[in-house]
Amino acid sequence: MSDTPAQASPKQLARIPMSVRWRDMDAMGHVNNAKYVSYLEEARVRWMLGVPGATMTGRIAPVVAATNVNYRAPIVWPNDIVVELFVERLGNSSVTIGHRIVDQKDESVLYSDGNVVVVWMDTQTGRSAPLPEAIRAASS
Repeated sequence: MSDTPAQASPKQLARIPMSVRWRDMDAMGHVNNAKYVSYLEEARVRWMLGVPGATMTGRIAPVVAATNVNYRAPIVWPNDIVVELFVERLGNSSVTIGHRIVDQKDESVLYSDGNVVVVWMDTQTGRSAPLPEAIRAASS
């Protein structure tokens, strides 16, 4: 028996289904790598807009500080995917949101994973601001 406590599973924030669009494809016949980032952005925005009391347009607003995407398998059209978001780290002014893009019909097919660091900042001073209580509550 180990004395090390079991690590808790990260808190799931959202599972956002999306359809791959024909225009997402590149000349190689699969979804362009930049579109993966667009899918992640769409999922984060949908999650944040669904958090009661959260706003993205006030004086204190979220900005992306870092993006990490590991491309595991090509996505082709036609296809339906699911973007899964979960909390990796909760800071004073930021949240690290882990993400996975999986196939909607077979979730064992992993297209990508990684994380995004979102920092809340004061739009007038350009300095980081405390994480809004609504986001902290939804992320805890």
